[in-house]
Amino acid sequence: MDNSGKEKEAIQLMADADKKVKTSGSFLGGMFGGPHKVEEACEMYCRAANMFKMAKNWNEAIKCLNAAVDIYTDMGRFTIAAKHHITIAEIYESELVDIEKAIAHYEQAADYYKGEESNSSANKCLLKVGAYAAQLEQYAKAIEIYEQVGSSTMDNPLLKYSAKEYFFKASLCHFIVDELNAKLAVEKYEEMFPAFSDSRECKLLKKLLDAHEEQNCEAFTEAIKEFDSISRLDQWQTTMLLRIKKTIQGDEGDLK
Repeated sequence: MDNSGKEKEAIQLMADADKKVKTSGSFLGGMFGGPHKVEEACEMYCRAANMFKMAKNWNEAIKCLNAAVDIYTDMGRFTIAAKHHITIAEIYESELVDIEKAIAHYEQAADYYKGEESNSSANKCLLKVGAYAAQLEQYAKAIEIYEQVGSSTMDNPLLKYSAKEYFFKASLCHFIVDELNAKLAVEKYEEMFPAFSDSRECKLLKKLLDAHEEQNCEAFTEAIKEFDSISRLDQWQTTMLLRIKKTIQGDEGDLK
């Protein structure tokens, strides 16, 4: 499909939006609907961004979205600015594969959502940051996020079931860094959130800690297999468990 027409239309829309922003700041623009012009410019930037996305011109799409974000932020409309930050982050993670930039935009979105007291939306963004931070071996950052989100959800009747997952993920990050850290963390999470003690995740962690202490590769693998046969491990969890397993002497490097 030829998207050159869409791209030309997007370039024109972007130019028109730039013009509206400039004239809205002038004396006459202020007299004749300055704020309204700025809102129109934002809508035009967003439409242009969508056209650039259709044409797979990701950098220009980001440029348009950033222009809209700047205006919405100046207007104090942080929720919509946060949504655009997420769209930019998604382009960086799936199309341009620049995870550091994706993280920065998810963090900014989380800050804006927190400021608007949209804690659930903020947590979703933070969990993205936590997952990527751990993949990039920024374990302290990942632990801080998982503990923060776990603490904020454990007292919520609708969300507390998820808290065990976040404490499990924080424990895995601790475990990669240091076995003793992981033991202390598990004890802390059990004290903070008693329901964690009865969870399959906590029981798995204790088996893994025992196996690791004994440098027993077979017991480590068996504990994971048993858990996975009932509750499937996702790709992130599997990656972290492999990193832990590689610290056992004589490890063959897989979970089979």
